[in-house]
Amino acid sequence: MKIYTIIARILPVRIRAKFRQLIMYSNLNLDPDSFLGFIILFGLLSSLVFAYTLAALGMGNFILIFIVLFVLIEFSFYIIILFSIDSKTKAVEEVLPDALQLMSSNIRAGLTTDKALLLAARPEFGPLAEEIRRVGRETMTGRNLAYALMKTTTRIKSETLKRTIDLIVNSIKSGGKLADLLDQTASDLRDQEMIKKEISASVLMYVIFIFVAIAFGAPLLFAMSSFLVKILTKNMQLISEGMPSGGLEGAPISITNITLDQDFINFYAIVSLTVTSFFGSVIIGLILRGDEKYGLKYLPIMLLIAIGLFFLGNFAMESLFGKMMEVA
Repeated sequence: MKIYTIIARILPVRIRAKFRQLIMYSNLNLDPDSFLGFIILFGLLSSLVFAYTLAALGMGNFILIFIVLFVLIEFSFYIIILFSIDSKTKAVEEVLPDALQLMSSNIRAGLTTDKALLLAARPEFGPLAEEIRRVGRETMTGRNLAYALMKTTTRIKSETLKRTIDLIVNSIKSGGKLADLLDQTASDLRDQEMIKKEISASVLMYVIFIFVAIAFGAPLLFAMSSFLVKILTKNMQLISEGMPSGGLEGAPISITNITLDQDFINFYAIVSLTVTSFFGSVIIGLILRGDEKYGLKYLPIMLLIAIGLFFLGNFAMESLFGKMMEVA
């Protein structure tokens, strides 16, 4: 663990602070510096091994492969952390209306605000219950309730929670009817969640269309295009071999061999499918949740289906029409 911490401390303080904040927002109960050092060391060693192996097999430049693999590994860890943050945020926002209503009931029962908040920390509330207990402990040791509540926003990344806490703090400072405010806020949050679900259901058809077009339509079209190019290349080669060496008599044209590599066409198709799948997943995330990174979890599935169908389509075209067109 010490070596991971030493590696992390090489990085600038600003980067370490941002990473520490990300870990605090997430569900990962890890030491930020140790985890950051592990990510860097794991990325370096893994990239070195794979880059050396691929370069030894003649599949590319060592330095280029190393850089690309290192960036991809670090980006993958970053995406995992973001998904953990989203998971925690979603879990908090789902139970927040129930927690507010329970707190309101405790206040109406005659409890003080801090005790009503502490008794609302039910185990089923998950990450929110932990924060409520933390606020309760801090207020019992003499910490100001408003300050302890505002500190919650530095541990849970949720605009909904932030606005709710602002309302509670302002109500406490102004001496308003906190119980009524909590009930109304809980009701508004439930209505807001219902509207989000209705919107998601209404745009589901667009998501299905994008997914089908990228994961099924594009690879099949690429497979047919690849096979068509192969046919044209072969036919042009046959025509060129049957032509006189000086070309057609009296004609100002001659036909030469086409040197279009089939491996290049396959490589181009795979790169195009990868780029299309990436942007398609980003668009799906924007449509469903209004957040690009939410759609990245669909990227592996789309890539697997798209590239798999491309090779399956190539195999099917070769099996069905290869001998017929004399290109198999």
